[in-house]
Amino acid sequence: MASTTGRALSAEEFRSVSELMYAISGVNLTPGKEGLVESRLANRLRALNLDSYTEYLAFVRNDRQRTELTTLVDLLTTNKTNFFREAAHFEYLKERVLPELAQRGSARFWCAGCSSGEEPYTLAMVLAEVWTASQLAGVKILATDLSTRVLARAAAADYDSAAIGDIDPDRVRRHFDRSGVPGALRYTVKRPLRHLVHTARLNLMGDWPMKGPFDVIMCRNVMIYFDPPTQERLVKRFYELLVPGGSLLVGHSESLTALSHEFTSVQPATYLK
Repeated sequence: MASTTGRALSAEEFRSVSELMYAISGVNLTPGKEGLVESRLANRLRALNLDSYTEYLAFVRNDRQRTELTTLVDLLTTNKTNFFREAAHFEYLKERVLPELAQRGSARFWCAGCSSGEEPYTLAMVLAEVWTASQLAGVKILATDLSTRVLARAAAADYDSAAIGDIDPDRVRRHFDRSGVPGALRYTVKRPLRHLVHTARLNLMGDWPMKGPFDVIMCRNVMIYFDPPTQERLVKRFYELLVPGGSLLVGHSESLTALSHEFTSVQPATYLK
């Protein structure tokens, strides 16, 4: 077969990829993303020895195990994150949410769209710094993502020097085990914190097997990939799964202002049921 190098993605092929991604994951690939789709799928076509994106789409649809569909979603979703990202949320939790939850003796958190785990492990660090070991025994952090690739990294809880570079060195010493050699050091989240986090693959557009309720749901920098109707449906489902007085934290580039919902805004990107 001819090489796929330089094979252009047609308008019809882009539309087909967009429709499939939207139907499966809710991700809205808007016009202007053609180059992204083409570049991220080109290597996959070469690996499968396929001549066109049309052939690749047929391959995806004919894969009864849905393995290639998972690969497609992995390739076309962005999973940029870091520890203590948008730190105001963690200050809000420390100052306004955790003191109340500590009196109750249990807490349930959900990081929806957890990527490679930096968000749930940041949450675990914050909890470990303000709660006792007995209080932590009542903590459960659910960390979900659609991508099996990043979930594997989250479950491993193992990071390189660049990933932990912005964390205070004292926190690194307290919460990570270091291994490797200079120039190739690895940092693994310590076992007690790892035990607070349960990772699971979840499509936000599909069924949610967990029953809740949750005290806090963090879905940050995920809804930017959805269109407003999808965002509205998702926010409603979050509302139903929160306890009265529970918090929904979204990305600072996101807002519920244009959506119909029952939440009360308490500070930027922070909402209360």
